[in-house]
Amino acid sequence: MKKEYVTLPKEIIKAPYGDISSFITHTENDNIDHSVVKSFGEEWQKFHEFSDAELTDIGDKYFDIVDNAIVNNFSYCIDVGCGTGRWSKYLSNRAGFIEAVDPSNALLVAGKVLEGVSNVRLTKASTDTIPFPDETFDFGMSIGVLHHIPNTPRALADCVRKIKKGGHFYVYLYYSLDNRGPFFKFIFFLVDLIRKIISSFPSGIKKFFCDMMAVLLYMPVVLAGRLIKWMGFKKLAAKMPLSSYHDRSFFIIRNDALDRFGTKLEQRFSRTQITAMMQNAGLEEVKISDKPPYWHAIGKRVR
Repeated sequence: MKKEYVTLPKEIIKAPYGDISSFITHTENDNIDHSVVKSFGEEWQKFHEFSDAELTDIGDKYFDIVDNAIVNNFSYCIDVGCGTGRWSKYLSNRAGFIEAVDPSNALLVAGKVLEGVSNVRLTKASTDTIPFPDETFDFGMSIGVLHHIPNTPRALADCVRKIKKGGHFYVYLYYSLDNRGPFFKFIFFLVDLIRKIISSFPSGIKKFFCDMMAVLLYMPVVLAGRLIKWMGFKKLAAKMPLSSYHDRSFFIIRNDALDRFGTKLEQRFSRTQITAMMQNAGLEEVKISDKPPYWHAIGKRVR
């Protein structure tokens, strides 16, 4: 089912679990921040061990709006910004074939995560160097990636062009807290100030402080929420900050603390903005899930 690349790779990377073709360029018009890509490559090489049970549990929440009519054994798919390949692994039993694309060195460990998965191919490329023809894929996804790219609308449009008319594209973008109240937004404002400071540190120092944030910030709030939930106040617990981590392991919390505080480039979008971006990229029938993580959405390509 997989197709040949339409351009020759810039290099062939000798990786532990097989060669990887790289299409990364360094031109003025590239829609990519290479320092951010380097940071994520380091992050995912540190955090790539996910149990199958935890991956299934998290994946079920992300993909609640993706049914078998959208992805099935006949679907040719692309995972843009695949990182460690965990979402490709999650969908691999449902999809026909998945092209897992990422611009970072996370691909060096993705081969380990995907070991034994025969219907996924790894490729090193950015959103503007995807080496496949337009209108190639039945389904595409980009999860937690496009908000870390300088021009998010352009990146989304570049991805959607690779989807066949009648196919679907799924995206998860950080939300602008448009469904939260003033207190929650004030807390976020303070946390974001900390992010801007920590993300400017050198790699080793940044990782240390992110681990400290996981211990000193995340865990007290998460444990308080778990206690309130255990006491029977589930609705109150669900409204608390970091409520999505009530059933997450400390490993996931450490990973997400590094993701949250270690990244200098982060953009956030409201439901209205996401809908408009998806429609402008050529998607219709846009559906945004009302459930966390906020916001994940899917649309059908019609033009």
